[in-house]
Amino acid sequence: MAKKTLNIVESAYRAVMEEQDDTILWLLAAMQAAGSEHTVVLRGNAVNYAVAGQGVPGLTIGEWKQTQTPKMDRDVIDLVQKWMIPVFVVEEDLRERGIAREELVPGVTLVARSSLPALFAEHAVVSHW
Repeated sequence: MAKKTLNIVESAYRAVMEEQDDTILWLLAAMQAAGSEHTVVLRGNAVNYAVAGQGVPGLTIGEWKQTQTPKMDRDVIDLVQKWMIPVFVVEEDLRERGIAREELVPGVTLVARSSLPALFAEHAVVSHW
C-alpha cells in the first residue's frame, strides 16, 4: 500500500508560463493517477492558486506568442474533482492577502495554521515545495 503523502505548496508561479501549469500540481496529479495517495496544502503565495476565475493574458516575445496560458484555479479544481486529492488552504495566508472564502474554487478546505501539526500526523511523508 502506498504511503500517504502531504504536499505543502508554498512557492507559487514557478515555470507556469513555460509549462502552463505548476509543475508540482501536475506531478501530484500524475502520481495520484499512478496509485499514490496525496493531500495538498496551499500556503503562502500559493493560496492564490485557489482563487476562482483568475487568469493571465498571453505572453508575447517578438513574433512568438504564448497563447495557452496557465489556469491555476482549473488545476486546483481538477486535483479535487478529477483526481480526488484533498486540497487545504491556510486561512491566515488568505487573510494576509485579503482573499475572502467566497473567492475560492469549490471543494477546497480551509485549515488554520494551528491545525497543521494534526494534519502532518495523518501522513507518512510530508513534502514542502
